[in-house]
Amino acid sequence: MTSPARVDWDELRVVARDAMSRAYAPYSGYPVGVAALVDDGRIISGCNVENASYGLGLCAECGLVSQLQNTGGGRLTHFTCVDGQGDILVPCGRCRQLLYEFGGPDMLLQTPEGVLPLSEMLPQAFGPEHLTK
Repeated sequence: MTSPARVDWDELRVVARDAMSRAYAPYSGYPVGVAALVDDGRIISGCNVENASYGLGLCAECGLVSQLQNTGGGRLTHFTCVDGQGDILVPCGRCRQLLYEFGGPDMLLQTPEGVLPLSEMLPQAFGPEHLTK
């Protein structure tokens, strides 16, 4: 895994802001963009897509993991999320669980408090390893 010092967090935020610019958020007015580094060096992104039936909206993280799988799979190693102003945003609990599935406890998240492993943002997470016990 790439060390946090070698990761270009600014580049990840640029990609996330670009994704955010394509978000479809006519109901909440709250566009979100995300970007992540994959263990093979790819950078992937996603944006939120709302729906008139509110519960059917897709979060940016859903788009990101869909792109991950659609472009060859792999593991997420570094992740950032931005709001409509391009400021760093922390993913909600549901999205942290989604990220855990594809990045695991060591995936690094950029937060307003600095870079933290997902294990600190989602302690004692439930994951695929629990289903094999």
